[in-house]
Amino acid sequence: MNNKTLQQLVDKNFNNYKKGKVADYIPALAKVNPKQLGITIYDLKNNDRIQAGDVDVRFAIESMSKVPVLLLAIKDRGIKKVFETINTEPTGFAFNSIMNMEINHRKHPMNPFVNAGAIATTSLINGKDAKEKFERILAFMREICDDPDITLNKEIYQSEAKTGDINRSLAYYMKGNQMIEEVPETLEAYFKQCSVDVTATGMAKLAAVLANKGVAPWSNQRIVSEESATIVKSIMTTAGLYDESGEFSVHVGVPAKSGVGGGLMAAVPNSYGIGVFSPALDNCGNSVAGIQLLKDIVQELDLDIFK
Repeated sequence: MNNKTLQQLVDKNFNNYKKGKVADYIPALAKVNPKQLGITIYDLKNNDRIQAGDVDVRFAIESMSKVPVLLLAIKDRGIKKVFETINTEPTGFAFNSIMNMEINHRKHPMNPFVNAGAIATTSLINGKDAKEKFERILAFMREICDDPDITLNKEIYQSEAKTGDINRSLAYYMKGNQMIEEVPETLEAYFKQCSVDVTATGMAKLAAVLANKGVAPWSNQRIVSEESATIVKSIMTTAGLYDESGEFSVHVGVPAKSGVGGGLMAAVPNSYGIGVFSPALDNCGNSVAGIQLLKDIVQELDLDIFK
């Protein structure tokens, strides 16, 4: 595939944004222009990338932050400790639901990509307070995305903190059941990690590290262990797209993670890291145009890992 073919696929899928809407329940995200679509594909075999559309537009990472934070938690605490705290099972409940813990009498959140699990993951990040935790998360994101310009979007952070009462209820439920310890500092770091601005290119590079077994292809330096990269790709396959994860695996078939900022990334083992941005979302909170574009890319390059 070349840039021209990729641009044709972007043009083909652009108007799919009309089928969705931006995440208006977060005031700062309600202002985002829905008429945007961009994609970067990092080719591991050629150590090169192709891109088309709005690849340099910065947008809120939101739930895609759960991937680098999980990787950092594993670096900080080890695989055993992380998955003694958080399970790895998919859930039939909404991403911000308390039901999977309460109905099933679970002693742990179901997986690191539902909000309860993500909050518990953030609680495992080393740091004496919220400021230090977030500074370490931010530094790690900059490293694994190869993007020193990733910064906190204060307006989005304020919106997240103002509208985050369901996340507070999840955190205090977990504290009351001895799943986590400190709530205010964990939530401050969590809201901030969701509020950093990234690009489709940065997300493609993060996905490329996962696809390349934990090694950054642009520097040939190991950033995370091969085992942690494998685990995270596995969870992306089963729980990366909220309630749409199963359907996505059936019809697209690559490990992926989405965010309500309109981002979508896919890690195709040993082949490609892909980052997509288009902010209009479907009813499950996933990018409408982004998913359709990614589906076309997978078909064009024959990337379905289940074939």
